[in-house]
Amino acid sequence: MKQKRLLVDWLVFIALTLAALFTLFPLLMALMNSFKTNGQLLTDVVGWPQSLNFDNYLRTWDKMHYLRSLGNNLYLAIISVTLIVLLSALAGWRLCRTKTKLSGFLFSLFVFSMLIPFSSIMIPLYRVVLVLKLKNSLFGLCLVYAGLGVSMAIFLYHGFVKGIPLELEEAAAIDGCTMRQTFFSIVMPMLSPITATIVITNALWIWNDFLLPLVVISKNDKYTLLLSTNTLFGQYSSDWTAILSALILAAVPVIIFYAIFQKRILEGIADGAVKG
Repeated sequence: MKQKRLLVDWLVFIALTLAALFTLFPLLMALMNSFKTNGQLLTDVVGWPQSLNFDNYLRTWDKMHYLRSLGNNLYLAIISVTLIVLLSALAGWRLCRTKTKLSGFLFSLFVFSMLIPFSSIMIPLYRVVLVLKLKNSLFGLCLVYAGLGVSMAIFLYHGFVKGIPLELEEAAAIDGCTMRQTFFSIVMPMLSPITATIVITNALWIWNDFLLPLVVISKNDKYTLLLSTNTLFGQYSSDWTAILSALILAAVPVIIFYAIFQKRILEGIADGAVKG
């Protein structure tokens, strides 16, 4: 019995290792080819680079205005996620605690909006952006992200609030706390597990998103990392070594973020999945 369990463990380990290698293979190929010259890349795609050619990264750093694009990405991620968390936590809390037909209808409306594919609202959304004069505005793009991200967040917060005893809020009200004080002092700290999940998923979505910035932003100084990378593609030719090094540079902040907060990320996702 023990030998059979050991065999199963080894088979699972081998399967997971192969799956990890299969997942990491494109990233490893991009990293390896980013150090090659264009001639080496075109003649030997799967071979090791003859030398570590950092000129590609220096050239790409200047071409894509890396620091400016990185700043735009950070601005979008921080402001958008902050708006999603605050608005969704407040809405999910009140919709859960208010037992009326209107609150039930509004919650159902948010849940239903999650089923609508983005492709079906892209053109109307662009028209709204133009009417509200949000075109080429990073803050306007943050508002769009917040509008698209609150539905799922409200759904998660609504389910999590159900597990918070109502007696805590009633005791706070008896002690003289206002609704604002009750929310920020009692409710919000107890929502930290699901908040971690929402922050992580939305931050990664916004950081890696290409379509929405492409629709809303057309000025070079407002480009995100992926939009700046897209400028390296030409109509008749493309500098593939620069493109690969740009993709690596765009992925580095996410990898660093995950490496630093790996434990908190896994705990937040696990707690959110169980309690939410």
